Formats: sequence, structure tokens, C-alpha cells
Amino acid sequence: MLYTSRLKTRVFVLGAFMLLFAACKPKPVETTVLTSNDDNGGYASDAAKLDRNSNEAMSVADDAAITGGANLRITSTYPVITNDTSATPHVLTIDFGPTPHTCLDGRTRQGEIICTYTGHYKDSASTHTLTYSNYYIDGLKMTGSKTVTNMGTNIYGQVWYNVVVNDSLYLTTDSVVSWTGNRTRTWLSGYSTASRIDDEYLIGGTTVLKRANGHIFTYAISTSSPLKVKLSCPFIESGVVTISSSSFTSGDRTLDYGYGGGGCDALALLTIGSHTYIITLR
Repeated sequence: MLYTSRLKTRVFVLGAFMLLFAACKPKPVETTVLTSNDDNGGYASDAAKLDRNSNEAMSVADDAAITGGANLRITSTYPVITNDTSATPHVLTIDFGPTPHTCLDGRTRQGEIICTYTGHYKDSASTHTLTYSNYYIDGLKMTGSKTVTNMGTNIYGQVWYNVVVNDSLYLTTDSVVSWTGNRTRTWLSGYSTASRIDDEYLIGGTTVLKRANGHIFTYAISTSSPLKVKLSCPFIESGVVTISSSSFTSGDRTLDYGYGGGGCDALALLTIGSHTYIITLR
């Protein structure tokens, strides 16, 4: 009887261990490659591009107001900064010229970012509205507008902004992605320095993304895992997003930009039901 009892105990423990191992085992990653032509791969890349370039335009306007474009200028010619403080509200124009120019951050720009504002970007309660005039970033045309309001500091002492966004990005002449919605933008690091290259932000909120094929997606950033954006990196480094759409037949999707531990890379992990896919952001 004692031997039988010990045997049953061992079988029970082994079975419990196997169940625990199965529960902790990560989901297998699919080998199927999701392309930008597929909505599942495409909306992730489109949203990443919009996030990156929308955030970058705000940083450019901030730099132009503080340093006169010194952190952007690779030649003595562009950008040309004009700040009309006699107008109400004031108007700041950042002119990159009629042809592409490579800036100090390695990105090419042309055209104008126009910022109407009521106070300095770092002043609490100040508002800045950005629009574009024939503006291109790395060959992609941006149109639309965004209004940025300085909300002061949060409980951690970090400066944060409310952003009402209505931007479009022309991937090609006849291929446009756009989004509207509200964002929060929290200054994580680089606030106290004059350089742009060390600026880092946490992005939250919800936007509605419309792809060039007409499909519409609601893009909700996790409150516990906001997007981390560094101006020194061309990709979103981490953060989790829930994506929903009437075009989905199997429920919402989850997009994790921190796949592989985060860092500056083009990889993200997309979860659709019980399946997970590694995607490369274009």
C-alpha cells in the first residue's frame, strides 16, 4: 500500500509539472510572413509610420522655437526659421526649402511646417497647432494638422501634452493613410537638454486609422504599456496596442512593438486569436 501511495504521488506531481510546463510554454510563432499588402501586416507598418512622423513634426517645431533650428541645420541655408510674434496667435514657420535637404538627424525634409501658438512649448497651458505646406519627410508627403496642449506635469513630475491629431501620409501619389483621434505625449527624457537626439517620449491614447484600401482600424494604446518613441531611433521601441476593425472576422488583434526585449529594431509581434506572427515594419 505504501509503494502504491508513493507511486500515485509521483504520478500526480509529474502530471502537475507537465500541466504547469504546458501553461507556461509560449505560443508558437507562425512562419507565415505578413506583407504590407495584407491588412494584418500593413496596418501595423502604416500606424508605425504615422506615429513616428507625427511625433517627429512636433519635436521639429519645438527645436525650431528653442534653438532656431540649430539641431536640424546641416548647411547654413536650411531650414529657415521665421517667427512672427506680432501676430495673434504667433506664427512660427520652419522652411526646409523647395527641394529635399538632409538634416543633422539624417532625415531628408522639404517644404514647410507651420506652427501657430499661444506660448512657449514648455509653458503649461500653451497651445501649438501644426499644419504643413508641401511638406515631405524622407520622401513621404504629410498633410493635415495637430493641436498640442501642454498639460503641465503628471504625478511623476514629467511634462505631458494632449494631442488632437488629424494627419495623413502619402506613401505614394495615390496611396494615402490617415488618422484622427486624441493622444497623450509624455516627455520621458531629454527635457532639460538643448539636443533633440536624446528626446524620448511615451505615447498613449486612441486613434482611428484609415488605410489606402479604405479599411478602418481603431488603434488603442495600452495604458499599462504605452508606446516608447526615441528620436534617435526610426522605429517604435516598445508598447502594446489593441487593434479592432469591422473588417476582422476573428476578433481584435494585439500588436507588441517590444518583441524580442524592445530596443531599436523593425520587429513587432502580432497576435491574432491563438496565432502569433513576427512582422517587419517597413
